[in-house]
This record gives sequence, C-alpha cells and structure tokens, in this order.
Amino acid sequence: MLFFGFSAGVPILLIFSSLSLWLREAGVSRSAVTFFSWAALGYAFKFLWAPVIDSLPLPLLTRILGRRRSWLLVAQLAVMLSICLMALTDPAAADKNLIRMALAAVMLGFSSATQDIVIDAYRIECADEDLQALLASTYIAGYRIGMLVAGAGALYLASWFGTSKAAYSYVAWKYSYFAMAGVMLVGVATTLIIDEPGNIVNQKEYQARHYLRFLLLFLTSVSVFVAIFFLSGSTVVQLKQSINAEFPGYARFIAFAVETVRLFLAITCALTAAYGLVLCKVADRQMVKQTYIAPIVDFFKRYEIKTALILLSLIAFYRISDIVLGVISNVFYQDLGFSKPVIASIIKTFGLFMTLAGGFIGGMLTLRYGVTKILFAGALLSSLTNLLFMGLAAVGNDIAFLTLVIAADNLSAGIATTAFVAFLSSLTNISFTAMQYAIFSSLMILLPKLIGGYSGTMVSAWGYQRFFLVTTLMGIPVLGLIWLADKKLR
Repeated sequence: MLFFGFSAGVPILLIFSSLSLWLREAGVSRSAVTFFSWAALGYAFKFLWAPVIDSLPLPLLTRILGRRRSWLLVAQLAVMLSICLMALTDPAAADKNLIRMALAAVMLGFSSATQDIVIDAYRIECADEDLQALLASTYIAGYRIGMLVAGAGALYLASWFGTSKAAYSYVAWKYSYFAMAGVMLVGVATTLIIDEPGNIVNQKEYQARHYLRFLLLFLTSVSVFVAIFFLSGSTVVQLKQSINAEFPGYARFIAFAVETVRLFLAITCALTAAYGLVLCKVADRQMVKQTYIAPIVDFFKRYEIKTALILLSLIAFYRISDIVLGVISNVFYQDLGFSKPVIASIIKTFGLFMTLAGGFIGGMLTLRYGVTKILFAGALLSSLTNLLFMGLAAVGNDIAFLTLVIAADNLSAGIATTAFVAFLSSLTNISFTAMQYAIFSSLMILLPKLIGGYSGTMVSAWGYQRFFLVTTLMGIPVLGLIWLADKKLR
C-alpha cells in the first residue's frame, strides 16, 4: 500500500501545482491556468466507470494477472503515456498546443482516477476490517511521498535543467515530466509482484457478448456526454455574453451558474441515453442493475434515506475549503515572489513531513476519541488555517511566516484526511467495494473542483485576502453536517 500510495500520488500534482507553474512560466494567464484544474474532474466522475472496471475482464491480462492487477497495470501504463504526451507539448509554442496540453491532462486525470479506483478496491479487499486503518495510513504516507516527488521533485528538476520565471525553458520542463513518467515504474513493479486480494466477492460471470454490450452502453453514454458538453460551447458563450451585457455586475456568478447547468445537462442526456439503450435491450438489464443500481440501493437501505442524504452531503462538502484554496495556492506563492526552490523545499518537502505528522496524530486521536470527533476537529482546523493565508497575503514574501502557514495548514490537512478516509471506508460494503468507494471519493471532489476552476477568476475580482476569507467561510456548514451525521449514526 505504501508503493501504491506513491503511484497514486505522483499524477495529481502533475495536473495541478507543477503544471500551473509550468503554464505560468510559459505566459499563460492566471484564469486559464486554474481552468486546467478541471482536467482532474475525472476524479469526480470515476464512479461512472468504476462498475466497468469492477465487471469487465480484460482479454488475456485478467486471466494472467487477475481482475484487480490487470486493470492496475493498464491504468499505470496509461498514466505514463499521458505524462509523456504532456512532456512532448510546449504550451508557449502555439495556441493549439494549449489544447493538446489540456487533452493530455484530461487523459492523465482519467487514467489516474482509474488507478485510484482499483487501488481503493484492493485496499479494502486485501485485508480484514481491523487492518483497514493501518492500510489507509500507510497508503496516505505513500501518497504524500508521491506528491512530494511530483511537486518538489519536478520543480527541483525543472530548475536544475535551467528554467525560471524570468527565462522560460520548455526543454527543462520536458525532461522533468519525462522523469516523472519514469518514477511511475514503482507502481508497475508493485502490480507485477503482488498477489490478487483474497477478499474479492465473486460476481456472476457473463458471456463475452454481454460484456461487449455493457461496454457499448458505457461508451455510448460517454459519447453523448462529450457531444452535448462540447457542442454546446459556442451557444453557452453567446448566452453568457448576452447575460453579461444585461447584468454586468453579476457576470462571474452567472458564468459559473451557466457552466454548472451545462455540465449537469450533459450528464442528464448521457443517463437518458443509457436508460434508452437498456430499454432497447442493447445491454443486459440484470448486469446493469447489479453494477450500477445495486450498490446505490444497498447504501440507502443500510442508512435509510435521511441519514444517507446527510452522509452524502458531508462527503460532498468536507474538503471544499482546502481544495478550492489549493487550486490556486502555487500561483499565489509565485505571485508573492517565492522562488521554485523555496516552494519545493518549504511548501512541498517541509509540508510533506507536517502532513505525515498530522496523519499520525490523526490516526492516534481517532483510535482514542473516535472518527466523528476527529472528523470535526480536522474540518475546523482546515478552515481556520485558511485565515493564515490572509495574513501571508498581507505580509508578502516572508519565509518565516510562510513556514508557519505551511506547518499549520498541512498538519490540519493530515489530521482531517486520516479521519476522513477511515470514515469513508467504514461506509463501504465489501460486496460493492469499487463502486461505493468511487462514489464517495468522486462526490468528495466534484463540487470543490467545479468551484476551484473559478478560483483564478475570483482572485482577479476580489484579491487574495477576500478570497481566502471566503474559503474559510465555506468550511462552516461542514461542522453542522458532521454534528447531524453523528447524531443520525448514533
């Protein structure tokens, strides 16, 4: 789990912080940089293809490696390919290169999210419940080390190869990203060495034609989503322009609302298409029911509707203040004048050790006081530490104050994350591991990522201090949801 955590932690910062610094050095605007965070929305929608991974065997590979290991290997190779495609693209060379970079980043988000689905399922299935906290904490430690390598490591390499804000070098970033593709071999080696988990619940075997029809159902739904979302782009632009002309004072909020409606319209059309194909018997109804419907029904049956809705709301909002701030954090550090070596050493390296310390403290406190109390403490601390970023914005380029902010922020994040992973694992039924945990982890980042995509726009409108205050206030409703969830679960 340590090595799998490392393999899962490498890709995410290559989409977020490291990529944002690369794009800023290449002359891409702040607003465009933060929009790249949407490339990771694959993490938010991974529950849509988690059943495919759970049900669909891979030709030859599944027979040789088993269900979990075969999908792990394919996902890890896809991650390496995506990183290499990003390395081969210079965002400063031409406008079309920015589109190519975005497509490669989306591919990386999709393949990395697929790897996460399988690793989460493997973690829950490979050992009994009394070992889950240990596995989760080890996984988180490996994840943070992977983030350190992809964050601080990528920045150190890029600087060493000769790039800076004053003198941009595409070759330096290219070699840095190629190196990140190489470190993914740690995950590949682990996949080839380990055994299949022993706690997998045997599923009904279907004929090859049923699997192919199920795959056709999934691909058709994805195609409808892509078609609706992207073909509506020009219409949405015209609509926003006309609305902005009528209500110029609310332009940014209207743009967010329009884009949100566009996203959910595409999702609705995709689900409608899937339902129509099931009615037309393109896919086996029982197979669709078992893979998509049964895990959801099981969750609502176990917790009843009111409690289940409170739990889902808590999952959706728990990380909102952290994630929305995190999207633009590296741009913030750069705007304050901190160099890449400072960002790499204090924010990435020192921040990692503080996160690991927070995870250890969170694990010990969870054992002593229970999950919900530490869940509450983690949420409260994560929100309050955002106020320190307001102070840093006022102080400016002060390394001592930066160290204090990073220490407090990462310590609280470690406590919150450990308690939250333990909380999510406790809600999962072993019979529907991949699907249910994918739903929880997808829901956890969906809303924060949607809002985070506009963080650059919000900072341009409000300034950093007001933006950090807003992210602090975002965490207040979470405390009420934790109290309600604890009351209902008792």
